[in-house]
Amino acid sequence: MRPTRSPGYRWVVLSMAFMGVFAALGFGRFGYSAVLPAMQDALGINSAAAGSLASWNLAGYTIMSAVGGVLAAKLGARRVVTAGITITAAGMMVTGLADGLALASVGRLLAGVGNGMVLVPSVTLMAAWFESGRLGFASSIVSAGSSLAMVIVGLAVPRIITAGGEEGWRHAWYFFAGITIALAVVNVIVQRDRPHDPTPKRLDIKLDRSAPRALRTRMKAPALDLRSILRSGYAWHLGLVYMLYGVGFLIYFTFFQKRLTSDLGYSAAEAGYFFLLLGLAGLAGGALWGSVSDRIGRKRAVALTLVVCGVAAVLFAATSAAFPLAISAVLFGSAGPAVPGLIGVACNERFGAVLASASLGFVTILVGLGQTFGPYLGGVLSDVFSGLGPTYYFSGGVFILGAAGALALREGGPPMQEQLIHGRPRLPVKHAPLR
Repeated sequence: MRPTRSPGYRWVVLSMAFMGVFAALGFGRFGYSAVLPAMQDALGINSAAAGSLASWNLAGYTIMSAVGGVLAAKLGARRVVTAGITITAAGMMVTGLADGLALASVGRLLAGVGNGMVLVPSVTLMAAWFESGRLGFASSIVSAGSSLAMVIVGLAVPRIITAGGEEGWRHAWYFFAGITIALAVVNVIVQRDRPHDPTPKRLDIKLDRSAPRALRTRMKAPALDLRSILRSGYAWHLGLVYMLYGVGFLIYFTFFQKRLTSDLGYSAAEAGYFFLLLGLAGLAGGALWGSVSDRIGRKRAVALTLVVCGVAAVLFAATSAAFPLAISAVLFGSAGPAVPGLIGVACNERFGAVLASASLGFVTILVGLGQTFGPYLGGVLSDVFSGLGPTYYFSGGVFILGAAGALALREGGPPMQEQLIHGRPRLPVKHAPLR
């Protein structure tokens, strides 16, 4: 697919990345929370088993996160994201067809594999289209794509389930899958991996053996050196912060609907309106937190969002009144979905464009581990205490711990491909983005 010549096409790229995250993560992962109560009753499973289904989804996400980042660096985001959206749709269809825990687990695992091929390439793609002063804004908008799904889920799912009776939860999964596969078709048609660059590419310049060795070294394409990421203390520290976020985030979302209906006595329709608040707040929060990070720096913005999420989780645990619960939904919806975009920008600024997808894939392995075990631990706590209040207090504590870890991050240095070569400073070169 040829790159476009139109600079304004970046807004099409941003919109398509937003819609890919909307379908794959919004429906494929977060739609599960809205469907869970009816699905759990129909399949006859307890809270721990319900948490394990979310964990299967995140296991697939974890497996594919690093692979998806590396594939995007080699094959281009457009191809990888399209494949991921398609696989997610297939996983949602399988989940809707499930007649027991085993097949439901397969469906959730498959959807997770697709999820892992969408978010990382979509976020890091923004670095090819937006200057650094607006990169946080663009990346956070992309990661907030799931918030639009929450709006649609909050409005549509209670009605779909009610209209479908005992099979309503299956119809909800088919509804998600249909929209998702349609967006996969649109993505392969309109998405682009990089803007057109009329200037000669460094990689198009051919050097023969008579050229000075130093010049040949400078003109050599930067290698996709994964070992430099694995040896980076910054990557491990950022990944651990991201992992704590994953634990708290998936606990809050997985049991959101169940907390409202089973613990607090709200109807499914009333819970849907709270879910709608989550989504509306997320649509505004993506742009807000991205712009904040462009001004105050990534680590401070990450820490601040995690504090907001912690306050929201404690509020959700401590009260049954509608107004504080609504405040919790607004706080969490605005801050929670913005974090992956902030992490993606931090990776791009620290590791550079060449290693951005791979480094974000690496730290996403760690968030995936947190998201895999978080819902299971939340379900166990719910079974032990016969309610989800302690589960949400636990989620709040994990968020605050993650915020402290974010503040302890070292400021990101220059991108790795601009660091020393043969003991001498390498002049910064703007690399042509990979297809």
